[in-house]
Amino acid sequence: MAKDKGGKPSIATYGDYEMITPHNPLRMAVSQVSDKDAHDDPVARAEEALAQLSSEFSSWMDSECERLDAARRDIKAKGFTKKTHQALFHAAHDIKGEAATFGYPFVAASADSLCRLIEHTPDMARIPLALVDQHVDAVRAIIREKARPDIVQIADQLTRKLREVTDDFLARENKDRPDVLADILAPPLSPGGQAA
Repeated sequence: MAKDKGGKPSIATYGDYEMITPHNPLRMAVSQVSDKDAHDDPVARAEEALAQLSSEFSSWMDSECERLDAARRDIKAKGFTKKTHQALFHAAHDIKGEAATFGYPFVAASADSLCRLIEHTPDMARIPLALVDQHVDAVRAIIREKARPDIVQIADQLTRKLREVTDDFLARENKDRPDVLADILAPPLSPGGQAA
């Protein structure tokens, strides 16, 4: 059988047929483990590293909350500009994305609701600051009260109400955009309330 040579398929001829093996560049990305390293598990190493960092997660999430609050304060001081809009969206989006990793999975849906509000409002200036406040305060409260035994139920209730109010606002703001409105008001796909 012919060897794979630099990007060209190999062709092996056998009696009445040929076998063509395409070039597979992924083979170069796979490392071989020797018998002495067979006990090494990269997934276990990654989990161990994550466990070592886990003591930092709450301070990192506190920093993310502070960044979200600072973005809100900036909007109150300067109004919705491209810069303040992006800062608020990125702060909420980062919290949504980091929530599960940092041990706060129940805050992701509230942060997602704020992202939806920012992302789907055609005119930023029309977003009520009270609605931004409600989202930011909900995220901060859920994170602050993480140790409560009923925090999952509280977070769920807050998120449901935020989503309801946000959907009402977005429905009014996008009433002349039926194609966009159908996507915005589609029910969440995940049990936690986040749309896909």
